Amino acid sequence: MIYFDNSSTTFYKPPEVIQSVAATLTNLSANAGRSGHSLAIKAATALSNTRTKAADFFGSEIERTIFTYGCTDSLNIAIFGSVRRGGHVVTTAFEHNSVLRPLFKLQANGQIELTVVKPRSDGMMHSEDILRAIKRNTYLVAMNCVSNVTGLPLPVQEVARELKSSKITMLVDGAQSVGYRHYDYSMFDIIAVAPHKGLHAPQGIGLLILGEKATISPTRLGGTGTVSQSVMQPLDLPEALESGTLPLPSILGLHAALCHTMKNQKTYSDKISMLGNYMYSRLKSIRGITVYTTDPTAGIIAFNADKLTSVECASMLDSMGFCVRSGLHCAPLLHKAFGTLNKGMVRASLGVDNTLSQIDLFIEALTKIIK
Repeated sequence: MIYFDNSSTTFYKPPEVIQSVAATLTNLSANAGRSGHSLAIKAATALSNTRTKAADFFGSEIERTIFTYGCTDSLNIAIFGSVRRGGHVVTTAFEHNSVLRPLFKLQANGQIELTVVKPRSDGMMHSEDILRAIKRNTYLVAMNCVSNVTGLPLPVQEVARELKSSKITMLVDGAQSVGYRHYDYSMFDIIAVAPHKGLHAPQGIGLLILGEKATISPTRLGGTGTVSQSVMQPLDLPEALESGTLPLPSILGLHAALCHTMKNQKTYSDKISMLGNYMYSRLKSIRGITVYTTDPTAGIIAFNADKLTSVECASMLDSMGFCVRSGLHCAPLLHKAFGTLNKGMVRASLGVDNTLSQIDLFIEALTKIIK
């Protein structure tokens, strides 16, 4: 099989990541921060080292670098933990349901006002349209850095620059960008991270990076290993937002992944961009293929075979040995904007282990499907 579904989760995991997870499960299956014996202390030290490494990667404060159970969890914590009753939130039609569903729930409950900014006729999202949607009671702007459907980079840096001196919090969903695209992370107030994607870490661990402006109330309450004499949730970070047993094998896998990414980020970014441009140009040359992507440098290319639904096309590709994703990709408002709610899109998303020859085979297979 040739794997082109790296936006869901990257197939390639570096050997040191796999070894770290296995070593933790074998030799360090202790609960960090919950006991005073030597193994628990060793586990807590290893966890702390990973937090420090992540803080170094994002340029954040150590205590404001939060472990979560995935990017969806990070976004839920950020959105529900920062809600201001009667306040206004701005987001975009390019967002994943991990952002849309919490926001629409808050709107349905009458807790917030919500504005969803749509792309222009060119399919692009413009910073001035987002900034124009801001009201007097706006307290949050939530955007992804890169669309998980079309790979379009959104103008997060331009928006963040305008909001930096304001009281409005800027939340960015870095699921499709962290590890492959460079940003000045200090520009953002809250960053939600999916390490199992561009960082090549294990599944089951997420990161929530909080800037100085971000104020988040706990939404998950429980054991923290601190202030245990109180039945009230502690408010000190990071423990306030980390109730429950943390997934130590995934966290130590993340440590190895961060070390690997710091060494290889430029090389990987360049390769993803090169592969994306190559696949994009090859797809554009096939008659009977509609390509929705306009910027392939994130390695994400969305398309359809004109006479097939996305599910039909992806199923045929699967039978020919290619893993791609079809359907709505948990981003219904984008498909509504593109007119593909009924058909969906086929998404090919590239990884650092993919090759030009694999793309050539993919193009041959698609050409056969079209004929």
